[in-house]
Amino acid sequence: MTTDEFRDVRPLVYAHRGSSGAFAEHTRAAYLQAIADGADGVECDIHLTRDQQAVLLHDANLDRTSDGTGPVAERTLHELRLLDFSSWKGARIPAEYGGTSTQFLTLPELLDMLRAAGRAIGLAIELKHPSPYLLKLEDRVLDVLKAEGWDPDTSMLDGIKVSFMSFSPDSVKHLLKSVPAEAVCQLVDDVNVEEIREELGLGALTGGALANVMKAAQLEGMRILDDCEVGMAGPGIDYLRGHARTVRRWLDSGRRFRVWTVDEEGDVALCQELGIHEITTNRPAEVLAQLSDGSRPLR
Repeated sequence: MTTDEFRDVRPLVYAHRGSSGAFAEHTRAAYLQAIADGADGVECDIHLTRDQQAVLLHDANLDRTSDGTGPVAERTLHELRLLDFSSWKGARIPAEYGGTSTQFLTLPELLDMLRAAGRAIGLAIELKHPSPYLLKLEDRVLDVLKAEGWDPDTSMLDGIKVSFMSFSPDSVKHLLKSVPAEAVCQLVDDVNVEEIREELGLGALTGGALANVMKAAQLEGMRILDDCEVGMAGPGIDYLRGHARTVRRWLDSGRRFRVWTVDEEGDVALCQELGIHEITTNRPAEVLAQLSDGSRPLR
């Protein structure tokens, strides 16, 4: 597609964990707001509970986004439903978006909400690793989707276009056994040792060892993209800015790009200038407004 042709299209806008700028991430309110905002798709992260239920949470632990504590994998779905996953945000939830006790979501519940949108919509599922259940996480998510009517050949579920992504090359390669390559996204980002240590509260030795593992995974993820084993590249916005030659090589090879997390006007403009196909943002309404110049979505 030429530069002139790009002027007539716009990137698809995916709501990162729902409209998480407005409401607590991964909650019913955040996803209902994303649908109301007109997002082309929504993104979610998946963990498994102790009783093998696929639930929408980013962190492996409950501490940051609930009034609970400890690993998600050690709780049953019933136990998780007793926790408050929305009040930490400090946002008033409209009555039509449900009460505090209904904000926590499973994957099937999100699918029901997307079906009810009454329009075509995308769903980007991130498989979170490391997981205590290893690649059983992927198998369980695929089983849930199949039970809901997902077609593995087209990766469609009713009017929902389902795609999958992970930073883990092992996850990506496992998904490719069951999912079309064009529906699989290899996520990539730079590894910052200090950030990893601070975020996880690790010492220098343990943090450094984990960083080495992550760097090896990053190199393998880059190889997967270099060899065109998947149809989608998923760099963070900082990676997009810092690795222009690599990004251009992947774009020229035909990789579809899904860039996260794009909230600033300058970053939105950069993505549009580069011809990025999908923008993942916490602020879908604002990003759509910036892009609303009569351009059609870039499918």
